[in-house]
Amino acid sequence: MRLLVLGAGALGGYFGGRLAEAGGDATFLVRPRRAAQLAEDGLRIESPFGEARLQVKTVTAEALGPGWDVILLACKAYDLDEAMAAIRPAVDGRTAILPVLNGLSHVETLGHAFGAERVLGGLCKIQATLSPEGVVRHLNDWRWLTFGEQDGTMSPRVEAIAAAFAPARGMVAQAVPDIGQRMWEKLVHLGSAAIGTVLMRANVGEVVRAGGAPFLAEVLARNAAIAAHHGHPMPESFMAEYGQLFADPASAYATSLLRDIEAGHRSEGEHILGFLLEAAHRAGVEAHWHAAAALHARAYEQRRAAQRLP
Repeated sequence: MRLLVLGAGALGGYFGGRLAEAGGDATFLVRPRRAAQLAEDGLRIESPFGEARLQVKTVTAEALGPGWDVILLACKAYDLDEAMAAIRPAVDGRTAILPVLNGLSHVETLGHAFGAERVLGGLCKIQATLSPEGVVRHLNDWRWLTFGEQDGTMSPRVEAIAAAFAPARGMVAQAVPDIGQRMWEKLVHLGSAAIGTVLMRANVGEVVRAGGAPFLAEVLARNAAIAAHHGHPMPESFMAEYGQLFADPASAYATSLLRDIEAGHRSEGEHILGFLLEAAHRAGVEAHWHAAAALHARAYEQRRAAQRLP
């Protein structure tokens, strides 16, 4: 199986790198500067599951052509238009596109651009970041890559993807028949964490130690109600797991949305917080916390655009 990974950042670098480390056929579509960095230093991964320094295959936009079985799309949600333009020369009749972006709306956008039959549902559960030196830093024991056909069939292509990733260490790749449900579950947990951590500018444990556990529990319950209205009720086991996480005073869980804001980077606020706010209105769910968080992220983007960040 030939895998093309868009970029070699935190997510694409980690999952694509683990596949390459296991002997899989992974190539990274990168800009010339990143290609030169990878050629000189290798793809470096720091992780609780083992460090790696890998010589990997790269391709730049001007040399890209068709012939890929799978394209792993691991960009930020706000870069989707640029990402679609970048991968278009690589897509042919055999290509499946596996996006692991935050949010939900990108699946429909990709379907319009390339045909719904080419687009898998996908998500990852991982905390990772790319250092200024180009090192992929895996931050905890979350390491899941989950994907499936939008219609729920366990097709040969999703089974082949799972088989290709099976030998890779430090990750769990699974094909599932209910990827739509799984994506809503991620949105509920990520959206709850994003509302809490962005509004309070603190990680989950810090919010809990400050007395914020009831606030986080309320946000989680409201996001679960939003998902249920849209046909995806949260399982009891899910609510128990994340209810416990959002009450843990020792938790160091912080969202990438918070990390981007703290670093002064562009954020995915609109794709997570804005999406959930609109979904709350459609569901008739009380949304004052959602509105405050979305406004906070939008005001941050205004300040960033005006170059008035500290």
